[in-house]
Amino acid sequence: MTPEKHGTISRRDAAKTIIGGTAALMAGARWARAVTYIDSVVRGVQIGAQSYSFRDRPLDAAIKAYQEVGLGEAELTQGHLEPGEDKVGREALREWRLNTPLSFFHDVRTKFDQARVQIYAYNYSFRHDMTEAEMRRGFEMARAMGVKYITASSNVSLAPGIDKLASEFRITVGFHGHDDTSDPDEFSTAETFERAMHGASRYIGVNLDIGHFTAANGDAVAFIKQYHDRIVTLHIKDRKKNHGDNLPFGQGDTPIVAVLQLLRDNRWRIPANIEYEYGKPDMDTVVEMKKCYAYCRQALEA
Repeated sequence: MTPEKHGTISRRDAAKTIIGGTAALMAGARWARAVTYIDSVVRGVQIGAQSYSFRDRPLDAAIKAYQEVGLGEAELTQGHLEPGEDKVGREALREWRLNTPLSFFHDVRTKFDQARVQIYAYNYSFRHDMTEAEMRRGFEMARAMGVKYITASSNVSLAPGIDKLASEFRITVGFHGHDDTSDPDEFSTAETFERAMHGASRYIGVNLDIGHFTAANGDAVAFIKQYHDRIVTLHIKDRKKNHGDNLPFGQGDTPIVAVLQLLRDNRWRIPANIEYEYGKPDMDTVVEMKKCYAYCRQALEA
């Protein structure tokens, strides 16, 4: 795995100075202010969170939640920035994406840096209802935030077009799967990821959700062993096989411990991002995220 493929992961690297500050937006972010991120590296494995875990709160409160849990790395979901399509409608959402100044996204990065939380990847999902301009805009947003990775719940058939944009911007796209194996154009099984990567550039990869992959009856350990050099990030959650439920860590069939120890033992620099989905409305998200983080720490320190 080349250094360009994965970012700052080791404990030593996690504590080092990262470039931050004012951006030349159209040329890519150029960070001038030094930032030392919260250290949530455990035995060489970067533990972070998909910000969807904090979907019960707006962006500023979500950033605070990262601090409360003690996580220094984020995969930022578009849902924390965009107006909801269910509220404004599809065309208004498209206009927001195309017309929101790129300085808005630079300012989002600044907020995270001030909280000492690194935005490692931006989750922007490319779908068939998007125009090419809308797809391109996702890469411009990511560049404005100074990130090298986009994660995307997408359609398999869109991969060649996304590859062209990813190669142009030199931003790696990790496709994210769910457990719906009924539609061959949706990412779910190993075969769907392999189709997208076949013949693609190095800028096409995988954002493997080990919970969904297990629910689709995939072998996450075997897949990571085979494709670790194409994996952008992992989503860590626990689910039962055969499209089973999301459950608290340790209660499902997902090999969370084995996966984390695989990263640790092989020194594979792949961020492991907790994605909290088992919660109920009466549960405290921060309390549950602390439990998830503690579970990951225990697995890595064993």
